[in-house]
Amino acid sequence: MIDIQQLFNGLFIGSIYALFAIGFTLVFGVLDRLNLAHPAVFAVSAFVGIELVEVGGLSIWTALPVVFVVGGVLGLVIERVAFRPLKGRPDAHFAGLISSIALAGMFIALLQWRYGPNTRRFPADSFPDTRFEVLGAQVTAVQVSILVISVLLVLGLGVVVTRTRLGRGMRAVAENPTAARVLGVNVDRVTSTTFAISSALGAVAGALFAMNVNSAQLGMGTAIELKGLAVIIVGGMGSLPGALVGGLLLGFAEVFTVQYVGSSWRDLVAFGLLFLILVLRPQGLFGKRKVREV
Repeated sequence: MIDIQQLFNGLFIGSIYALFAIGFTLVFGVLDRLNLAHPAVFAVSAFVGIELVEVGGLSIWTALPVVFVVGGVLGLVIERVAFRPLKGRPDAHFAGLISSIALAGMFIALLQWRYGPNTRRFPADSFPDTRFEVLGAQVTAVQVSILVISVLLVLGLGVVVTRTRLGRGMRAVAENPTAARVLGVNVDRVTSTTFAISSALGAVAGALFAMNVNSAQLGMGTAIELKGLAVIIVGGMGSLPGALVGGLLLGFAEVFTVQYVGSSWRDLVAFGLLFLILVLRPQGLFGKRKVREV
């Protein structure tokens, strides 16, 4: 018998994983770059969200749009500092990956300088106490809000990618950057915008995660980094629907493992299931099988 309460818990945490992974895979799918500064943006934004509420006096719901903008700005910084100066190199992919790791370390060092090593939390009165009973399970207003915000952002990204001029530019750059430039697409602008959107989504995911557990730690980005990478690999590298489904699967696997097996087995079972999927379908759930050219 499936525990409805755990089903909802998996849905809520899985939606955060999915939002984080979609931001991760957006840059990879469009630009063929792996931005390993993305987890640092996740952590920075959690601290920024708490700061806005605790010191700035904003409500959580007012702070989230500010966090979105802060994430977008960080994305522009990452693109300009870690990737753009290296784009002419023959090893630009690998060099950008290493450069993004270095920039992530700088972000975390700045966090530690500003806040120290201690865990930070939202003020006690930051969250509404409203609770709902759904199918016999208790659901808080914060959890519902996390799910709604995640879904709206994912749907909004889908609209941008499929129905806007920017989205057409992204798809053109993903297919062939040189041809896109010949056709008049401003590749540098599309690249910068893609990084900004990706980091903005990761920033909101970080703030939502901090809301869900009511804590922010320096290592929280590192903790979710491997999960994000696993999700985008299982979903299919560069696949936005795959990242969504993979994130939800990981969330469900974690909560049901904690309930029926034990918390110490959470990562073992979750990642074991992901490896099983890759064995059965190496290209991922939504990835396309590549045919080797002779």
